[in-house]
Amino acid sequence: MKVVLFCGGFGMRMRGYSESIPKPMVGIGYRPVLWHVMKYYAHFGHKDFILCLGWKANIIKDYFLKYDECVSNDFSISGGGRTIDLLSRDIEDWNITFCDTGTSATIGERLLSIREHIGDDRTFLANYTDGLTDLELPRLIEFHERHDSTATFLSVRPTQSFHKIETDESGKVHLVQAISEANVWMNGGFFVFSNEIFEQLRPGEDMVDHAFARLVDRGKCYSLKHDGFWGCMDTYKEMQQLQDMYDNGSTPWTVWGRSKTRMESQTNSNSVAAKPSDQARS
Repeated sequence: MKVVLFCGGFGMRMRGYSESIPKPMVGIGYRPVLWHVMKYYAHFGHKDFILCLGWKANIIKDYFLKYDECVSNDFSISGGGRTIDLLSRDIEDWNITFCDTGTSATIGERLLSIREHIGDDRTFLANYTDGLTDLELPRLIEFHERHDSTATFLSVRPTQSFHKIETDESGKVHLVQAISEANVWMNGGFFVFSNEIFEQLRPGEDMVDHAFARLVDRGKCYSLKHDGFWGCMDTYKEMQQLQDMYDNGSTPWTVWGRSKTRMESQTNSNSVAAKPSDQARS
């Protein structure tokens, strides 16, 4: 499936951190968050990307035009550094389409503007490019298809340190509860769309506030709740939290490393289990 990535916003809540790069290019470890999102989709076999660019689009274009595989892959050199042999690659089999969708367009307008690149595809994926998750993506796609939905999105629990308040008409407080512990769910930014979504998009309107509202009325909008990991880079604080997780080696969103980790774990387990029998044979 094609993957539409919204990369054109101003990222106003991150502007205090950096005004020189668009939010999708803010780094986690060696790579920008945009790369982490793309790597997630590629792991599940979806490697045809459409980037909806806007503010500072040139920075995103330049990053991929000058992409250096050595930054995040093992390699060997010989001939005094004249020959580089990559032991693995990231984006060799990715197809990336770069589309300038305007600096001030809404998400709905950005999506509508790249309709020709989706063509007659029955289903496609989309993402805000500032959220990360450990969700097994096929679950979300299967959920979408099972309900014959037009728009399906992942819903997650809020991670911010706000509190839910309940009061009566006089203002007397009856409940103060951490929002993360309340029965509150929010849009996690991982979408599956049927081609019919384009029929609900209008110039000047937003995707969620307007198109989704119409689909809700028609019973064609669904959401899959996810209790697993979800993290967002919407503010400087959230960016720092994700960076700290990366520095500490706790990166649940790097699903592409799971199979390798399982293999190494199994290998170590087999080695330990073999020791008693080795001793017995001696």
